[in-house]
Amino acid sequence: MKKMRIKTAAVAVLTVAAVLSTGCKKGGADAKKMDDAEIIYAVSSYKTAPGNLDEYLEFGGDVDSVSAVNVMPDMAGKISRILVSVGDMVRKDQVLAYVDASRPGMNYSESPVRAPIAGRITSIPPTIGATVSQAVTVARIARTDDLEIKVNVAERFISRIKQGQTAIVTFDAYPGVEFKAKVFEVSPVLDTSTRTMSIKLRIEPPDSRIKVGMYARVRLVTDSVKNAIVIPNAAMISRDGKPFVFVIANQKEGDKNATVRLQAVKIGISVDNKTEITEGLSAGDEIVIKGQSLLNDGAQVNIISTTDASK
Repeated sequence: MKKMRIKTAAVAVLTVAAVLSTGCKKGGADAKKMDDAEIIYAVSSYKTAPGNLDEYLEFGGDVDSVSAVNVMPDMAGKISRILVSVGDMVRKDQVLAYVDASRPGMNYSESPVRAPIAGRITSIPPTIGATVSQAVTVARIARTDDLEIKVNVAERFISRIKQGQTAIVTFDAYPGVEFKAKVFEVSPVLDTSTRTMSIKLRIEPPDSRIKVGMYARVRLVTDSVKNAIVIPNAAMISRDGKPFVFVIANQKEGDKNATVRLQAVKIGISVDNKTEITEGLSAGDEIVIKGQSLLNDGAQVNIISTTDASK
């Protein structure tokens, strides 16, 4: 009886062992099958095309007239008459106002204040009855059809400034509108108090919407590349301190699935989250710009959206 119980127990142990062994083998096979399964990553792509990239510096400046003069009287006295208003166009030698130099017991003829140049009246500081001298401005005349933008450049940037450079200018009065300008004068000296260099730009072509006294936001182009491969900075990844991109490869016509190739690149100038690629890519190459952080060379991807730089 005792031997029978021992035999029964042994059979039970063997049965449990067999079941556990079968379960382990099955679990191992399932795990292996999962490991062998290919993971497909969802990505967004960017199709490259030749483009331009401008490196620039940003400054603020004031619009002024290239030719402007302050008109002063020939005699001291009181303003007796003002014959013009702000905004009027005047010709050279036109009478703008009269000054009465008379004093108690002494009467003089009115002295005319004449325009030294032709142009537009931009300001008339005194009023009738105000006392003026030969050093006081009675009016200011400017040629408003010939305007300039005055900009002060910090000393650390002067090595990047030269005459003839182009610029894009914007004004708060015209949101979203860009005006082209060109540097026509560069000061040969710096202001020792502010450590800045003065430069002047001219709007080309002239535009009647721009007024004297407006504040200009100047984007001065200091370097420019033409017909270059330019990609978003987000497309690049760093491996061992070097820049790489993932290039779409082995993609069939009309198929969203593909593989990727890790491609080393050399970069040029970088502006506004865009970078010039000097080596490693050609026009028409399609690269991953979103979802590349988990990718490795040869990974399977599904392209959910594509941006075409040529459009």
